Amino acid sequence: MLKAIPTVLLFLVVYFYLKSMLFAPLAKVLEQRDVLTEGARRLADESQAEAERKQQEYEKKFNEARAEVYRSQEELRRQWMDQQTAQVAEARKGGEAAVRSAKEQMATEMAGAREDLTLPSAALAEEISEAVLARRVRSAG
Repeated sequence: MLKAIPTVLLFLVVYFYLKSMLFAPLAKVLEQRDVLTEGARRLADESQAEAERKQQEYEKKFNEARAEVYRSQEELRRQWMDQQTAQVAEARKGGEAAVRSAKEQMATEMAGAREDLTLPSAALAEEISEAVLARRVRSAG
């Protein structure tokens, strides 16, 4: 058993030497790696959360802009419809006025034509009656 003491002492010396020179720095490096890895993960999670927030903000602004475009299109369409309605009403009034004017003109022309026909027809009737009476007078005489 005395022969085993130098081996045990050598083993203890190697153990403490390896512990202080190899295992302690290795544990420190592994711990730093874990800290850095966890920090990188945390940064990645924060970056992802920020990207999702920005994406939601972008989608919100995009939807607001789209709604504004639809509102302005609807306003333009409504204005266009109002203009068309006003133009149709104006054209209708103009058409009605033109029809009234044409009816009045036709009535005036018809009255003039009747008058023109009445005067010659009275004279023509008188001439016919004179001619008929003149014939009777000639045939009677």
